[in-house]
Amino acid sequence: MNCKQVEVVAAIIGDAQGRIFATQRGYGAMKDGWEFPGGKIEAGETREQALRREIKEELDTEIAVDDLLCTVQWRYPDFHLTMHCYWCHIESGSLTLKEHEAARWLTRDQLDTVDWLPADKEVVKKIKAASLDY
Repeated sequence: MNCKQVEVVAAIIGDAQGRIFATQRGYGAMKDGWEFPGGKIEAGETREQALRREIKEELDTEIAVDDLLCTVQWRYPDFHLTMHCYWCHIESGSLTLKEHEAARWLTRDQLDTVDWLPADKEVVKKIKAASLDY
């Protein structure tokens, strides 16, 4: 069976208090699930360029893309997801929700308080295992 392949980038946006920005999907089959913001890579874009563009489009915010945290492979019923997750920080803007229905700043201890989408749960595990100096 041929499975649709989807490759995306996701931003793990941290703040000075050590919190991480989480968003709740406002559309689609996975509506209401929590995720790290980001989206698909367009033709000719690097992962970093795609991530900056997606965050500007979705959250009206300019970010700096720092280090790659992890790449997650996840098999959903309708597609196979490859998600490249990067530590990021805000350069300018105020994270205005344009596509998501909700958002929260979460400390590491609060990461399990939202209902993450399955692939994003894998990212949460990596965040918890990562060093605290992001």
